[in-house]
Parts: sequence; C-alpha cells; structure tokens
Amino acid sequence: MNASKARKYLQERVSGDVLWDRDVLRFYSVDASSYQVIPRAVVIPKDEGDVVSVVKFARRFRTSVTARGAGTGLVGGSLNDGIVLDMRNFDSIKVRKRFAVVGPGASKGKLDEELQRHGKFFSPNPSIGRYCSVGGMLGNNAGGSRGLKYGSTIDNVLEITFIDGNGNRVTLPQDAGVGKKILALAKGVDRGRIPDITKNSSGYRIDRVDSANSTHSAIVGSEGTLGVIISAKLKIRDIPKKRALYIVEYDSAISAAENCPDILKTGPAAVEFVDAQTMRNFSAGFSTGAGCLLFIEYDSDLSRAHRQIRRTATGCIRQRTGSERGIRQWWRYRDMSLHYSLKSVRPEDRVPHVIEDAAVPVKNLAGLFKVIGDVNRKFKTEAITYGHAGDGNIHVRLLLAKAAAGKGGGGRGGGHDPRVVREIAKYYFKRVIGLGGSISGEHGDGLARTGFVRSQYGPRNYRVFVRLKNILDPHNVLNPGKIISQ
Repeated sequence: MNASKARKYLQERVSGDVLWDRDVLRFYSVDASSYQVIPRAVVIPKDEGDVVSVVKFARRFRTSVTARGAGTGLVGGSLNDGIVLDMRNFDSIKVRKRFAVVGPGASKGKLDEELQRHGKFFSPNPSIGRYCSVGGMLGNNAGGSRGLKYGSTIDNVLEITFIDGNGNRVTLPQDAGVGKKILALAKGVDRGRIPDITKNSSGYRIDRVDSANSTHSAIVGSEGTLGVIISAKLKIRDIPKKRALYIVEYDSAISAAENCPDILKTGPAAVEFVDAQTMRNFSAGFSTGAGCLLFIEYDSDLSRAHRQIRRTATGCIRQRTGSERGIRQWWRYRDMSLHYSLKSVRPEDRVPHVIEDAAVPVKNLAGLFKVIGDVNRKFKTEAITYGHAGDGNIHVRLLLAKAAAGKGGGGRGGGHDPRVVREIAKYYFKRVIGLGGSISGEHGDGLARTGFVRSQYGPRNYRVFVRLKNILDPHNVLNPGKIISQ
C-alpha cells in the first residue's frame, strides 16, 4: 500500500487527527536531542480505541508506532520514521488519598498543581520540571533531585495500563497471564551484571520484577517499546511541612565526591552538584577559586540534620536557608544549570547528547570525575558537569571547540564527525561500566545509547531483554531501534 492510500485507510479508522503535512512532520521529526528523524504520519488519538487502531494498522502494514509526550527527551527516544502518536489528549488526573491515576499526556506541571491542592506531591522531579509529560517520565524512568530519598519513577508506580504490540489492552500487575510470563523471564536475569546503583534507566528494568505484584516495573523505562501507556496509578506523598537547604562550597569535584558517602549517612532528601562554570552565574559571594557546589536538602528532623551536616561537610557551608522562597530560588539556579552553562557556547561547539547521563555507585563518584578528566585530555574536549551527586548520577555536556569537527553527521548538534562522538562514547561507557555504573541514570537509551546496552548487561541479560520484547511486541511495531538493536 502506498503512502497516500495508507494515510486514507488510517484516517477512516481513527476518530482523532491524522496529519501528514510537511511542516507537521518536520515539527515531530525533532525533540530536545541532537537527532532528526522524519515520520510518515502523525496521529493525535482521541481515545483508547484510536491507539488500538493505529497499533493494529502498523502491525498489518509493517510500519512503526512511537508514542510521544512533550518532546523534551535528550536522546531521541520519541523519534521514528513510522507513525508518531501524540498522546496529548490522554491528560486526565484523578487524585485519591494515597495515589493518583494519571494519563500519559498530562504535564508534570499540571500534575504538581493538582496535587498541591490536596497537600500532596509526586516525588520524581526532572530539571525540565513542569514541561515534561507523565508518559515521558514513565518511558524514561525519570528521576531528579528527590530520587535520593524517594526513588525514581519506577519506585513510585503502582499500576500501568498499556496497549501492547498486538493491540491488546494490558494492565499490570493485575493481568496474571502476561505477568506470569514476565516473572518467569525475570528469574533468568544475571544479577551480577545489574549495576548496584540507585538510578538506572538503561535497558529493561526486568531486574525489578521479583513477584507477581511488581511485573509493571518492566514497563517503566521501556521507552514505549513494550506498550503505549494509556494510564498509570502513581504513588503520592504528603508535602513535607519544613525543609532546610545547605549550599556547600568545595575546592574541586573530587573533594565533593569523596565527601558524598558520609553526607548520605546524615539522611538528606537531595544532594546535588554544580561545577565552577555554572557557579559563575550565582552572585552569592563564593570564593574566587571555588571548584564546585553541593546543594544538600533535608525535609525531616531538621535540628538533627543541622548538627550532623556541620560535622560531616568537609567543604565550606556558604548558605543555609529554611524559607520556602529562598529554597525555591536556589533550586531554580540548580535546575537552570544547563542553560547557565551553555548560554555563551556556540551550538556548533557542542557534542550531541550521548555520554550525558551516566550513574555509578556513590563510593565511585570521585572515579567518575577522574574519567571525565581523562576524556577531556584524550579527546581535547571541555566538560560542563552537574547533576545528582547523591545518586552518583552526573550530567556531562562536552564541548568540542578544541576537537576535530567533522563533515556532517546527520544530526542537528553542530555537525561533528560521528566517528569522534562514538569513540568518546565507547571510551567513556567502558570506564563507567568498569566502575559498576550504568550508561544512563535517568534519561534512557534512545537513539544515543541503544548500541551500548549489550555491553552493559552482557549476552545473557540481553537475551532476556529480547525475549521480553518478543512477548509484548512480537512484530517489532513499537518504537523499534530503542533499547534493543535490530
């Protein structure tokens, strides 16, 4: 069937919008990553029936379906050359006492506002904040600063309803038949190749399936490759009554990293890192030679926390605030780290997002900073670093201003030679895996890192991943080319 007939066939079976104008396709061909992939059509489904129709159409006519939220992903996870499903109409939010049932198209900002009216919050908090969608958070296993105390998205989901690659509606963990298959697969996981870290968004998190009640965990972080999420039941919590934030200055990233294991013993809710380049945007009287900052927040037993952090911090405590206004202002500084750091850097000097999201055990965090230094020396790059030090998850933005820029590369991120970028990634990820880490702490694999998933998990676990994909998407309809390399 040619393109025009396929579009007409699809339009007759979908009550929502079916779009294929050139400008529309160009808009959906990009996200916040450095990649561009032009889809054949865009569907904005009106209801669940539309999603089922699109998936069955794709299976019949051998094309692909990729669910898309707000397009804020950094690794091309929502890009594909088949049909893009814009899930904006699935934006319902129903708040109960201990959970909320939320559609994938709801924005995090809208969810936060609704929960705040009930004195509640959903703890994962990506830096992109209110602009990302809940579906994207589920797809990438999003984290944020609060993950240290409250976990990533995978730790805060109770139930997921999705449409699988056959067009079937599945709810986990309730669906015993599908759940039994997933649980059987989980028993074959090589646990020795699973990174022992608090944040991990690479591969399928089937290692988190340990009973019939946890089978939904395999869907979180699957980047839409196992099912198109229709709704999710999310764990919500009471908003803490009081908080205290400490801004601690260190002479180097290494010294801050070496202090982190002891800081974690004081029970913080968040421990965040920003480097010296980012600090220049803060007018707060820091030392001229300061190397970095840690943002350390507590939201319980504040008196005890104050005594302990004063004894434990090896850096200089430059700021302490307990006012909500002051805390919000400092967190705005932290959440704008990328903007602050890159605002004076030319786009053509930036490396496409590939190595920007590794996570290691906190005890090895200093080792990760040393590896970043080795990358800079070996490839003549400069690195901007910030992120979630308490989880060992550091975001790296490399600048190739001094490196050999290449001839094109097919992306939008400055036209650097993809061979150079891949060599950097191979070198970095090998060292990260050697430190017991993951190639992605919270942003997912997408187009950027899927080719390295097998190296992280080993052949046995990769075979488990392939079998899981075959159970829920046997025809490879759902977001192909992500997590599993075909």
